[in-house]
Amino acid sequence: MHRIFQERPEILTPVFEVLGVPLPAKAIVDAVTTDVTEAKPLERRVDTVLRIGPSDGEDFLLAIESQSARNKEKAASWAYYVAYLQSKFGLPVLLVVVCQDGATAKWAAGPFDCGTRGWTAQRTYPLVAGPDNLPVITDARTAGKNLALAVLSAVAHARSPECGAILEAVARAVQELHDADPETAGYFAEFLDITLGNTPAGDRWRKDMSFVSYFPGRGTVRETAYLEGKAEGEAEGKAAGEAKGILSVLEVRGVPVDERVRERITSCTDLARMDAWLERSRTVERAEDLFAGDPDPQPVDGS
Repeated sequence: MHRIFQERPEILTPVFEVLGVPLPAKAIVDAVTTDVTEAKPLERRVDTVLRIGPSDGEDFLLAIESQSARNKEKAASWAYYVAYLQSKFGLPVLLVVVCQDGATAKWAAGPFDCGTRGWTAQRTYPLVAGPDNLPVITDARTAGKNLALAVLSAVAHARSPECGAILEAVARAVQELHDADPETAGYFAEFLDITLGNTPAGDRWRKDMSFVSYFPGRGTVRETAYLEGKAEGEAEGKAAGEAKGILSVLEVRGVPVDERVRERITSCTDLARMDAWLERSRTVERAEDLFAGDPDPQPVDGS
């Protein structure tokens, strides 16, 4: 969910309006490295970090996290992200957490305290965008005027009764956009396909988008990446094509792949196992999670 802010920064202004934080429509937005690691053995990464240069004030950093459930460890991680980014870049930092359900959104709003014996050393107040404050957009004309916000609305309300009407409105808006700007239409179609995944909302979206001619078959990003990989790797056999498809899906989703993971994927000849990896590649948050549940006694991280 967080990548839409990085790839479609026009969504920032309407979302900030929802959050009650004014942001000028004219602002310079630049992606910043998400690596906030200081010691090599400890890896910490913010989902997305943007540097915002508003036309009416000083620059600030926007750290964006996607959160699907409560996680008690996040309180410390989020405090660390804010403090580290402020120290490194010398700029104010705002933390935005994007959620898909009301209970998680309520928890994510905090505040999260660090302290003891009645004294608070640090307190973190995330801004939260979720089903309680993101608008329900069920009108195709409204969706077409701000498609990025409508798409985020569809994701945030994916578990609500209104989801079907939202997806229908977004699908119609994407259809209308397709003739004028097929690249942008394709981006939003892929984004929802990836983000909604194998859920009832995802099934509904793929059914609504079955008309699309710029994707083969049903038009899923998994299928597109697989077919491209299969074509490029066909000379080397089916396993090479499957490996290419898995790596393509991870690349499209922005999931980092280190050399150990890449080697394990490309050296595998078990087609059934690779089919499972291809399916998991659509939803995993870390490339290593592809191998969860595999009988391989040697984990990819060597632990």
